[in-house]
Amino acid sequence: MKNEKTKSLLSIKNEIENELNKKDSHYDKDNFIIEENKLVGKGSFGRICMGKNKITNEEIACKLEPINTPLPQLIYEYKIYRFLQNGYGFPKVYCFYKDAQNYVLIMELLGVSLETLFNKAKKQFSLITVIMIVDQILTRLEYLHSKNLLHRDIKPDNFLVGRGSKMNTIYAIDFGLSKKYKDSKTGLHIPYRDGKDLTGTARYVSINTHLGVEQSRRDDIESLGYMMIYFLKGHLPWQGMIDNDHPKKKYDRIKKIKIETKLTDLCANLPKECIKFIQYARDMKFEDKPNYNYLRGLLRKIAKKNNLLWDTSKFDWFIDQKNMINTSDTK
Repeated sequence: MKNEKTKSLLSIKNEIENELNKKDSHYDKDNFIIEENKLVGKGSFGRICMGKNKITNEEIACKLEPINTPLPQLIYEYKIYRFLQNGYGFPKVYCFYKDAQNYVLIMELLGVSLETLFNKAKKQFSLITVIMIVDQILTRLEYLHSKNLLHRDIKPDNFLVGRGSKMNTIYAIDFGLSKKYKDSKTGLHIPYRDGKDLTGTARYVSINTHLGVEQSRRDDIESLGYMMIYFLKGHLPWQGMIDNDHPKKKYDRIKKIKIETKLTDLCANLPKECIKFIQYARDMKFEDKPNYNYLRGLLRKIAKKNNLLWDTSKFDWFIDQKNMINTSDTK
């Protein structure tokens, strides 16, 4: 086991050095100023500070990961973001380099997360705001899946709105748990496996994930369904499970409630299309490709039946920009 960890660490270190030796023809690290006193966030990975592009005067986000981190994650994140650069609704990355103390990732500065906006709205989003959110996230997942990647941690914290004129665009972030589900060269899907540990956020993961089944595209969709219900109701039946000493017991209780809760109860007083959305995800087979257009159609039916205007310039947070959009949650 120790030899495996050593090999893994050496592999990551070599990967970092190879990436650092590449020349980026578009962005030079000397074009950016890191303002370490303007802290945006921090975590086990390191810190996120604001910064500035000296050429354009544009504000940017700077992620700093100490060089002595036992298992560096920033290089993996950088490579995934670069892989997704042609997709709309994914943050731009400008460069990755090493200074005296840190690995540094310079990227686009985004606005606040959907979780932050929801809390500022006192856990009340309008119906049209919720279905427009889900519609955009479906598009992000469709692109991600087209690149043979799963997200595996769908939750409101991992979707941020843009800043300024991009406040009506929802960005997907945090691909630390992402995984390839298909080989790009052979087109072969990963095999079905069980006995897997829970990966993701227990509140939103699929029932199959709770049961230890290898995740595939269907699980991202089911998680999005739970996120939709959370936004529509402000709460999920399995929230509030607390057991700091025994997280497995907590996860088991969440699993039990999630399995036992009927969809008619979970979606009580909501449009019937919400039931269809989650049931569709649960009925998918392991290797099935989601019918994204069918799911979008369910959202459009909700809007039509309720005479709702589909206009992304009318998201709830546009109503009270001063109080709801005033910081950044870039991770």
